Amino acid sequence: MNIQFNPQEFDMLIAYAVPVALAIFIIANAVRVLFEYERGVVFRLGRYAGVKGPGLRFIIPGIDKLVKVSLRTVAMDVPPQDVITKDNVSVKVNAVLYFRVLAPEKALIQVENYLYATSQLAQTTLRSVLGQSELDELLAHRDKINLELQQILDRQTDAWGIKVSNVEVKHIDLPAEMQRAMARQAEAERERRSKVIHAEGEFQASQKLAEAAKVISAEPGALQLRFLQTLTEVATEKNSTILFPIPIDLIKPFLDRK
Repeated sequence: MNIQFNPQEFDMLIAYAVPVALAIFIIANAVRVLFEYERGVVFRLGRYAGVKGPGLRFIIPGIDKLVKVSLRTVAMDVPPQDVITKDNVSVKVNAVLYFRVLAPEKALIQVENYLYATSQLAQTTLRSVLGQSELDELLAHRDKINLELQQILDRQTDAWGIKVSNVEVKHIDLPAEMQRAMARQAEAERERRSKVIHAEGEFQASQKLAEAAKVISAEPGALQLRFLQTLTEVATEKNSTILFPIPIDLIKPFLDRK
């Protein structure tokens, strides 16, 4: 079966196909779709031309360049940093940084790679702030340190169009000898509290005994009743032999009759 092409028809097909293909290519490169959490920064012939919002957007192929920037919050892990505290204790600390882009044009124009720059700034700031704190402050007042880190980073990244919302120190790795020293310190502190509580109990008991002695001394018969009560308490222990002192006042009436 022989298929013959008319040269004129072939030329017409080429004449229609080329513009259609060119139009499809231009439209494909001119249309951009941005999600709700994205913004498109447009550069026209190398110059900043504006920011496009979410939806279907059009640019001029070959003239405009659109760079997408996400506005979602980024959770960035700060690698463990070797820090020497103010009281000369070597510790290893890592943290997590939460931030988001507020001004996409600044994040692209003011800094080359805002993710890398923010990560490096967080590492250096972490070492600087923790190096000015003592170990006890680092362990007991972590919220204060987190707030100070957040304020410093937020102030320094403001020129890049970035908002640092939170910084959290995740883990503090102490040397083994420091852990043993802290364990001994905690044990000594608990023993001190135990002795103080015991001494306070003895002091309060002595005060009550002194008050009871004053009451008993004011009433001679109260002492005899106390002896009898003690005898009753001892008898409940099922002892076979009970020895207790007998006040002379108990037998004095019998001696007076003679």
